[in-house]
Amino acid sequence: MEEQREKDELYSKRVRAGKRTYFFDVKSTRANDYYLTITESKRRFNTDGSFVYEKHKVFLYKEDFDKFIEALREAVDHVKTDLMPDFDFSQFEKEDYENAAENEGGESELKWE
Repeated sequence: MEEQREKDELYSKRVRAGKRTYFFDVKSTRANDYYLTITESKRRFNTDGSFVYEKHKVFLYKEDFDKFIEALREAVDHVKTDLMPDFDFSQFEKEDYENAAENEGGESELKWE
């Protein structure tokens, strides 16, 4: 089973974001088609002091890539330009850069152009 899972997963990108971690994984189907899974993982503590990871997953299929990216871009732009035009979002880029340096130089932010 583990061998099949590794075969299906072709690319993985981890994005640490404060208390959350996001995983972007490109996977293949048996028919050699491709899709993306986006997973949000949060560490939660139980009442006994132990912890568990709470995960939420979205499956994104190739026919929806462009629509998804465009909708995400529009939503982010709306927040940045219409709802919070005076907010300095670059402060998060600085924090991400510092966190990445502490975590072996891994990237910590998602950008598109």
